Amino acid sequence: MYEKSKQLFERAQKSIPGGVNSPVRAFKSVGGTPLFMKSAKGAYMYDADGNQYIDYIASWGPMILGHAYEPVVKAIQEKALDSTSFGVPTELEIEMAELIISMVPNVDLIRMVSSGTEACMSAIRLARGYTGRNKIIKFEGNYHGHADSFLVKAGSGVATFNIQTVPGVTAGVANDTLTAAYNDLDAVKKLVEENKNEIAAIIVEPIAGNMGCILPQPGFHEGLRKLCDEEGIVFIFDEVMTGFRLAPGGAQEKLNIKADLVTYGKVIGGGMPVGAFGGKKEIMQHIAPLGNVYQAGTLSGNPIAMIAGYTLLSELKSNTSIYKELEEKTIYLRDGLNDVLKAWGQPYVINQFGSMISIHFSDHPVVDFAAAASANNELFKNYFHAMLKRGVYLPPSAFESWFLNNALTKEDLDKTIQATKESLQEII
Repeated sequence: MYEKSKQLFERAQKSIPGGVNSPVRAFKSVGGTPLFMKSAKGAYMYDADGNQYIDYIASWGPMILGHAYEPVVKAIQEKALDSTSFGVPTELEIEMAELIISMVPNVDLIRMVSSGTEACMSAIRLARGYTGRNKIIKFEGNYHGHADSFLVKAGSGVATFNIQTVPGVTAGVANDTLTAAYNDLDAVKKLVEENKNEIAAIIVEPIAGNMGCILPQPGFHEGLRKLCDEEGIVFIFDEVMTGFRLAPGGAQEKLNIKADLVTYGKVIGGGMPVGAFGGKKEIMQHIAPLGNVYQAGTLSGNPIAMIAGYTLLSELKSNTSIYKELEEKTIYLRDGLNDVLKAWGQPYVINQFGSMISIHFSDHPVVDFAAAASANNELFKNYFHAMLKRGVYLPPSAFESWFLNNALTKEDLDKTIQATKESLQEII
């Protein structure tokens, strides 16, 4: 069934570390051989052996309208004829910035970069330069990319591989990164008090997606916003996953919380390698060439990435009913999974927000990383493979949110619910 993928993985390990270019792809958390994809269209992916899968990764978020969305593909093809890169300004970069600012509350200026990691790394540097302080606060299980500052008690692949001390990250960098449990406002207040006038920024995933989908408790973000205002701390929303997925204005709009800086990733490139960070003018004007906080990138504002993102975001802005449709589909899936899991009779938790959802085989609420880590993740491993066998591709880790795309049909959702029913009967 997976013969070509097995051959490709054996070949890949001879030239690529671990055979993959991003660790979670190696399937080490769930076991078995990673599948090599050949193509995707709409809600489906097709592997090297020709197997079809209902996709719940959506390239980790950006394929909101499905794979190979025709207007985006056509725009890329046409723009590529002009050149794939200039390394100098283009009008399209301005149009893209204006579009984002028109959609997102509280963003005056925005700088394009090439990845979510770069966006978060740059936002932290800017916050440090703006405040003259060195320390940051992040949350256990939140993942903001693989920059040194963020690899302390991180989520996503770091959690999947249980790497809590990362070689190559110096003690000095680690000491400047303070951590608290997600949803624990009192712990954050204590850290701020213990490090008075030393905290440059608090960075948070507004809806966590790198330890499964985990929602903020009532008052959590409001409390962080108030604390940052009182202490002169830059409040950063990492919207690499949530930006333009939950609403045109992302989590800021959905939660009615204004961050000082916001970071974006692949969503704004329609799946192309791209990112951005933006926010209040009084902070953003400290970035070079306006200010002395340096950030640069030859491929920043790359025309192919810009046209893909501009085409996708224009569609999302002009047709906001997409968000309602996505949420309705996710709720339909959640309710169907809930019925199946309830009848199964074993402990479980389903977390869902907008078009993000995850199942945790747990007998207690999953509100932070410790709760996610203490779930029965061995059971998730068996569930993953049982679903894969039935043509449903879930994230290959219990520490990742599922992402729905709007190409999914009711039939796809029903197949997923039925596959879960069959899978649970198989693995019990």
